[in-house]
This record gives sequence, structure tokens and C-alpha cells, in this order.
Amino acid sequence: MTRLYIAEKPSLGRAIAAVLPRPHKNHQGYIEVANGDIVTWCIGHLLEQVEPDAYDPRYKKWHLDDLPIIPEQWQLAPRKSAKQQLSVVRKLAKQATEVIHAGDPDREGQLLVDEVIDYVKLAAGKKAGMKRLLISDLNPAAVKRALSQLRDNKDFIPLSVSALARSRADWLYGMNMSRAYTLLGQRGGYQGVLSVGRVQTPVLGLVTRRDDEISNFIPVPFYDVYALIPYQDMVIRARWQPSKACEPWQDEEGRVLNRKLCENVVARIQGQSALVSDAERKETRQAPPLPYSLSALQIDAARRYQLSAADVLACCQSLYEKHKVITYPRSDCRYLPKDHFHQATDVVKAVAATAPAMSGAIQGADLTLRSKAWNDSKVDAHHAIIPTPKAVQPGVLSDREAKVYQLIARQYLMQFYPPAIYAEAKLTFTIAGGIFIARGRQLMQSGWKALQGKEDAENEQDLSAKVPPLDKGTTLTCEKGEIKDRVTEPPKHFTEATLLQAMTGIARFVADKSLKKILRDTDGLGTEATRAGILDVLFKRQLLYRQGKNIHASEAGKALVYALPEAATYPDMTAHWEHQLQDMADRKCAYQPFMEALQAQIQHLMTQVKQGEVPPSLRALQAVAPPAFKKKGSRQKRGGTGKKASGGSRQSNRTSRP
Repeated sequence: MTRLYIAEKPSLGRAIAAVLPRPHKNHQGYIEVANGDIVTWCIGHLLEQVEPDAYDPRYKKWHLDDLPIIPEQWQLAPRKSAKQQLSVVRKLAKQATEVIHAGDPDREGQLLVDEVIDYVKLAAGKKAGMKRLLISDLNPAAVKRALSQLRDNKDFIPLSVSALARSRADWLYGMNMSRAYTLLGQRGGYQGVLSVGRVQTPVLGLVTRRDDEISNFIPVPFYDVYALIPYQDMVIRARWQPSKACEPWQDEEGRVLNRKLCENVVARIQGQSALVSDAERKETRQAPPLPYSLSALQIDAARRYQLSAADVLACCQSLYEKHKVITYPRSDCRYLPKDHFHQATDVVKAVAATAPAMSGAIQGADLTLRSKAWNDSKVDAHHAIIPTPKAVQPGVLSDREAKVYQLIARQYLMQFYPPAIYAEAKLTFTIAGGIFIARGRQLMQSGWKALQGKEDAENEQDLSAKVPPLDKGTTLTCEKGEIKDRVTEPPKHFTEATLLQAMTGIARFVADKSLKKILRDTDGLGTEATRAGILDVLFKRQLLYRQGKNIHASEAGKALVYALPEAATYPDMTAHWEHQLQDMADRKCAYQPFMEALQAQIQHLMTQVKQGEVPPSLRALQAVAPPAFKKKGSRQKRGGTGKKASGGSRQSNRTSRP
């Protein structure tokens, strides 16, 4: 009996082989272990969606009349660089008596191996008996543990179907929309490729609208009123709370826009009694933040070190695969299995050896404390990103790797610190019939906040110096009122950190308010595995560009957003897709209805393009030079788009040059 393990990549294959019986025989593309079992691997996706001209040679030329392109029978083809390894996997799969699926523990990893199994036509009996190996930590102890917990691969079929639906939907939407709008751009005189994707284009729309909002912003003056109330050797500043009768003079955010109204309030309260109508003092506790998901890590690294999402992902992959000092990085989960709690001592020892600069943080950790992070009900295929019990010598990690590792380690150590404790106080005064409130908050015990950097440190201020401990019913005197003149400020340009935050908290940006509640429960715009790549594609195609820390839409990017149907530039559609795809993974939604609805939508979009005029914004683009790309291969020339035209999955969806 020969058992064949098919890993997603060579590093994972070697980690599996390392815990299997020795001696080993290394062959081209696989490892044979002492008991006859074999470990082989993919090299990422061995297969990719074929180009449109593989379905019909006429699609090699781009014509509006040929759109939409909707394959009747979907085809995959071996990637050129992977043909040899695919042959190795095919031969080994036929020889093996049992096959173990060892793709990464996410839906893309599930599909990646499943599609190879289907392509090599594994015998039905072997396919039905396939097991699933889920590994999120490449250290030997973790791999051994995973090998003892094999599951039936058929339990993960819905996950694979979900990934397949997303891959095909991205191809359909990206390929057809990119061709359509590139051809419209050509009619207007623009010679570049205007690529459209169900994820990348809403991101471009977010940035374009933010840029426009800032450009068109008109400052509006508004006013705050404070009552100044002397008490002992201090002055309490209590802010006026406008009543409902004042709403006609307020904006939608409650800001008072009429200065005369504020002057009347100031005149009314001067010298009047100030009754404490309510008094609150309480202690609040703030639990440590959960360990990182990939997006949370990327946001923090961008904010602290100005690292791009792609840089952070590259560091994480190296820390995981090469150094084996962190767990699986492409995770959207921020919780940990309960059994990981017992590894804390070994993990902390590894952190101490790998990052001596964290010795102070380690000394303050209490490994008997257990934060809410350890929760089996919140963990499925993968868990939060944390350090592993493996250490490397200081200096082995690059500067960037060390920074990312220390962020991950610090967030993990926070789980062994007590909550931060605050004293909060609030005094409500009634003065001449108006309500005025004084608030204060002071950090009393730092707890886990002791691990935060200087940039996160809170200003220490004696709470009693702002809000003294007064009893309800106390009467003081308002000496006078004070008007603070303020002015509305434009929103800030997106940065890498805030754009990633926008992508993960996308419900805030939807146009359809009825979708907000649904979308808060989805993963956001894109996935943990794709967000870095989506941003990278937009920069490489020069639809976005950086100016210092700020991110802007280029002229071509803005023109594309203005030309597209509004629905294509908002996150509603793609986030709604993600919701349906998750339902598919959870067996709540079927593949066929989703794809049929999408095909009908694309048919409608193409009809609109064919019947309409060239949008004005694209006609104005003829003076803008199209982006020029450095190319590695023969396909990617000036104006070409490279891989992932749809910007929505790890599969290769090239958009050929017209």
C-alpha cells in the first residue's frame, strides 16, 4: 500500500516528509520515505484558466461584437513552468493506493489540489477515499499532530466549489469588462488596456471618490459652546448639548452651523446656576486585542513601518516557509485553538531567542493568564497568526522580517497581560434650561498597553483635574460661556493602512444601505490572500499611484471609474458575491444559480456597452500616456495587463493585448 501526499508547495511537502519514516530518497519532484509512502507537491497553481482564443481562435482579436465570451465547457491548461511537475503528480497519483490532499487550509488551497486531482483523472475509488491534511504550522510537532487528525476530503467539497465559482466568475467578469472598456477607450483615442475586476475596480472607485471629495471640498464653519464652571482651584469645561429645537441649525452630524444661536446660549448661561443633574464615575476594562489575521497585521505594519501589503505578505511567507517561526499567514481568523495554550511556554522561549529586544515584554507576561483568543468555536481550518516554538539566531531575519515577526510576537504576548483599566467620569449640568456635559478618561493600569509603542501611548492627565468627584444635586455657578470657532475638514487621502482597513470594513462604503448588515458578516472586499495582490496590480497598471504615504487614482483610473456603470465601482456587488460564495462553502447556496445569474448580468452589461456611446471621460483620455510595463515574458508588452485581469483570485486570468 502506497500513500501519496500532495502538498500545495515544496516547502510544505518537505515539512511533511520530515516527520515521516527515514531514510528518504529525494527524486525529481517528490520524496520517497522509508515505508514506501511518497510526498509530492504542486508549485502553487499547476493549472490555469485558458485564454479566450483557446475556446475560439477568433477571440484572439478583440471585438465588441464577440462579447460576452461565456465558455460552454470550462477548460484548464497546465502552466508552462509547471508541466513537468504536473506529469510527476499524474504518474504518482496513478500508482498510489491512497491519496492525501495537503493543500493550504483555505478555499484556494482546497481548489488548487482538487483541480489537479480532477485533471489527472484519479480513479473514482481513490478519489472517494481521499483524506484531507490541514497544516497551519510547519514545525515538526504541529505537522505530526495534523497527520494524526486527517479528515475526509469530501467534507471540503463545498469549499472547493466556492473557490471554483469565484475563479470562473472572476474570469467571466474581468475578461469581458476589460475587453469592453479597453475597446471603448481605443475609440476615444486611448491606447492602453483598461482592466476591470470585480474587486480591483471597487477599490479604484473608493480611491477615486475620496480624491474627488477632497478636491471638491468646501470648508464650512461650525461652533462648539462650553460652559466654564469654577470649582475650587480649577475650571470645569462642560460642552453644550443642543436640544431637538436646534436641529434646523445643525448639519447631519449634529454640528451647530449658526454662530448667532451660540452667542445667544453664551449670553443666557453667564452667571447662572449650574446644577449637577447627573454624575457618573466608573472603572472600565479593555481586554487585549486579539492575535493577528493577515489583514490586521498588514494594517498595523503599514501604519507603523510604512510597509506595503505585498511586502508584509512576502515577509510572512518567508517567516512561515523558510524560517518556520510563524504559523500559516494567509489567515482571516483572529482566534486560537484551546490546545495551543499549552504551547505558550515553548513559544515564548522561541520569541526570547529570536527577538532579544522583546525580553522586557516577555518578563511582564503571565503565562497563567488566558485571554478570550483561545476559543475552539471560532477556529476552523486555520487560526490566528502567532509565533511557533521554533527559534532562529538573532540576525538571521532580515530587517523587514524582524519587524513583522516582532509585531506578531508582541500581539501574541499581549494575550498574557491583564486588561488595561480606565477611570471614567461624566458630569451633566443643567444651566438655564440647557444641558452641558463634562467628560474625562484616565488610564489607571496600563496592563497590555505597556507593550504598545510610543506612538500609541496615551496622554496621562489627572482625571480629577478635568472632572472632579461631585455629587448629583450639587449646584455651582457658570462664570461664562465660550464659543470655539471650528471649521469642517476634508477627509484624508487613503494610505496603505487606511485602504486595507476600508477593504476589510467595506460595509461602511456600500451604496445600498440594505446590504450593510449582510456585508458586516462577510470577509470584506477581497480576501486575506488576495488584498495585497489587488493593490499591487492597481499600482503596476498605473491606475493608482503613491505620493508619499498617500494613495491617489491616476487620470486613467479616474476616467475608467467615471465611464463604468456605478454598480461596477462600488463594493456592493463584490461583497455580495463574497456573501454568496461563503454560503456556497457553508452548503447554503448552489453553484449553478450563482453562475446563471452572473452570466445574465454580464450579458446585460455587454448589451449596454454595445448600444451606448463612448463615455466622455474615455474620450478625454487620448492625451494621457498609457502605462508602460517592464516585461518578463513575450506576452506582456506596452499596455498589457499581465496576470489576474479580474483581480479576484490566485488563478492566472491573463488579459491578452488586443
